[in-house]
Amino acid sequence: MEYIPYGKTGYFNQLVTDFLAEDPQLRPFYTYSPIHPDFAAAIKARQSFNTPRAALVAALEQQYSSLSPVKAVQDNIRLLANDNTFTACTAHQPNIFTGYLYFVYKILQTIKLCTTLKEQYPQHNFVPVYYMGSEDADLDELGSIYLEGRTLTWETSQHGAVGRMQPEGLQKLIDEIQQSVGYAPHGAELIELLRKAYLEHANIQEATLFLVHELFGRYGLVVVVPDSPALKRLYIPVIKDELFHQRSQHLVNDTLQQISAHYKIQANPREINLFYLMDGMRERIVQEGEQWKVLNTRITFTASALEAELEAHPERFSPNVILRGMFQETILPDIAFIGGGGEIAYWLELKSLFAYYKVPYPVLLLRNSFLLIDETAQQRMHKLELAPEALFKSTEDLVNDFVQKHTNASLVLKEEYSAIEKLFDELEAKARSIDITLVATTGSERKKAMKSISKLEHKFLRAEKKKFAWQTDQIRTLKAKLFPAGSLQERKENFIPWYAQEGPAFFDRLLAALTPVSDQFTIVLA
Repeated sequence: MEYIPYGKTGYFNQLVTDFLAEDPQLRPFYTYSPIHPDFAAAIKARQSFNTPRAALVAALEQQYSSLSPVKAVQDNIRLLANDNTFTACTAHQPNIFTGYLYFVYKILQTIKLCTTLKEQYPQHNFVPVYYMGSEDADLDELGSIYLEGRTLTWETSQHGAVGRMQPEGLQKLIDEIQQSVGYAPHGAELIELLRKAYLEHANIQEATLFLVHELFGRYGLVVVVPDSPALKRLYIPVIKDELFHQRSQHLVNDTLQQISAHYKIQANPREINLFYLMDGMRERIVQEGEQWKVLNTRITFTASALEAELEAHPERFSPNVILRGMFQETILPDIAFIGGGGEIAYWLELKSLFAYYKVPYPVLLLRNSFLLIDETAQQRMHKLELAPEALFKSTEDLVNDFVQKHTNASLVLKEEYSAIEKLFDELEAKARSIDITLVATTGSERKKAMKSISKLEHKFLRAEKKKFAWQTDQIRTLKAKLFPAGSLQERKENFIPWYAQEGPAFFDRLLAALTPVSDQFTIVLA
């Protein structure tokens, strides 16, 4: 393995690098250091909060009742009833077939963190949790995967929360996946697992629960599906306060005014940060005078009717990104949340909201990022004399570096530039002695000459590249493979090809490479 600071990869924004560096501009907006977190303080803060453990355990036992029992998971669910048990959590939507490769990284990092915390604090228990964002309605984001150079998209006309959608039509995609990876050593078992998950369950959230349980249950991972009447009931006080007093917008806006002076805002609060959720529908709730309306529908409520609806059907009220994190931290005995750069950005907006409702704000950790380099890619890198960290340069920079390193010609015209500069310095002095108005003309001619030298330099390089056509093509092919569509591998690819090749050992290999608390991007060599 090799490491490179996130800031030197060129793929992470300033907010992420400043967060990891604990820049003073961001430091007021989170509680614990992201690199040297005080987990003991986070545990103490959580102990002072009345986590609804009994209700959480009951909801989880109901949720897992239809799944094959895995002892590690059952033990962890039971442990959640104890006051000395805490969770580390990551969250993600139920993308079909898990979506992006980093979905796996987030879950494994959560698992590794809990193992590490148990070693550091043996008097406590730590349970890894995947919180499923099953109420997200962005099918364009959740309904496709990138596999071996092409995008597979789920064609469906369903609307509303993706987690509640029926998995109709996914048979076709599974058949396409089989054509791609069915021949691999673990391809057949993976395809069978996908068929059971998506073709034998009523909706996407049940399919995702089954799939994640089958893949990660052996590590003791507990999945929480928040689209639950029992769990939503635990959040009624905050939902009611949001509906009738609309505090979150004002609390978050105060923070946004400070953050927006230096960074792009990730999520803007609305007056009411709740959706109304039913099968096939997830629409915003707005207040107009003495009535509350569900946008794009004919549904309206008076104050008394809205309160009655909330008490009878709390599952119909879905928090948006502003209120979702606090719901998660209300129902879980959580001390740490692992998220990507975008998630960290909107969590930084929420600290005052947590403080107002007296919910402990967790340790925020940036998820691990990996570049996976297989043996074939390594062999190609060796032939091209490319170091792993060099791969983060642009393709053309890599090509130019290679040509300039291996050519016998002098492609960088430094001496020529210096000679031109010297000549025009002399000409400018002569022009000044003859007629001051000629200085500007001389300067213009200097720019033309420099531009001509630059054009020649570019042509020299382009001509020399033709001599190294095979090597430069290899560089471009390698770069396209490791950075598909110019993106980080983890933001584009899916876990399927890797798992089909290695099986469960793929997760074990990643787990060994993980550093739960880190400010370094990890390059994993096969």
